[in-house]
Amino acid sequence: MTDQGRAGKPWWIAYEYLAMFLGLGALALICLGWLPFAMILYPLLPRRFAQPCGRFMISGGFRVYLSILSFFCACRFELSELDQLRDEGPLILAANHPSLLDAVMIVSRLPNAVCVMKAALMDNILFGAAARLARYIRNNAPLEMILNAREELASGAQLVIFPEGTRTSDFPVDPCTPSTGLIAGRTAVPVQTLLIEFSTPYLGKAWPLFRRPILPLHCTIRLGRRFSAPGNVEAFTRELEAYFRSELKITAQGLSTAAFVA
Repeated sequence: MTDQGRAGKPWWIAYEYLAMFLGLGALALICLGWLPFAMILYPLLPRRFAQPCGRFMISGGFRVYLSILSFFCACRFELSELDQLRDEGPLILAANHPSLLDAVMIVSRLPNAVCVMKAALMDNILFGAAARLARYIRNNAPLEMILNAREELASGAQLVIFPEGTRTSDFPVDPCTPSTGLIAGRTAVPVQTLLIEFSTPYLGKAWPLFRRPILPLHCTIRLGRRFSAPGNVEAFTRELEAYFRSELKITAQGLSTAAFVA
């Protein structure tokens, strides 16, 4: 039976609810399983050991999680283009942000990625200990964020940042903040754009956590344009936003419509 033929059938709706609870439960179990170890290792291990250990475990855990979604929950992830970046050294990875799954997908393929995270997530009981062990970066103090980002990039890490600052509410992309340009300008590291596309905006800004997904869910990350480190941050921010709008406009109408499908 085709995807369209299954859609709306009572048995398929029941499966979508089951897949939702399985997916959320699997993520919670993976995070809770690593939580006590991350809490213990953070004060005990020197940073040179704790940081790679934390990032390796997060990347591996997210990869297992996506495998569960693929096998049991009718989710299809096309992420192979990210593998081209694994051995490229320091890069600023700037991505659009349609869903809570965005960072999960990126980090699952890039074991030395470091995320710029909201302070609330860094303090979250499920994610905070693991993020601190991996030395992820808080976004609540701009100067401190830039200095920490510069340190991580100098050590060879790849920085994951969402220029919109939060999940997209007005597709294809919300106005970009200057953070990406500020970090790139201070570090002289190029900005590699990542173009994230979903068949529906599952776990997006307008999608409640316990609203069932529309399955099958198709998720793709493409490598976009690579920008040189900017001299003019304001002009760079405008150019970056315009680029995302141009590349993502084809899927914007479908995502906006799907956000209101029951």
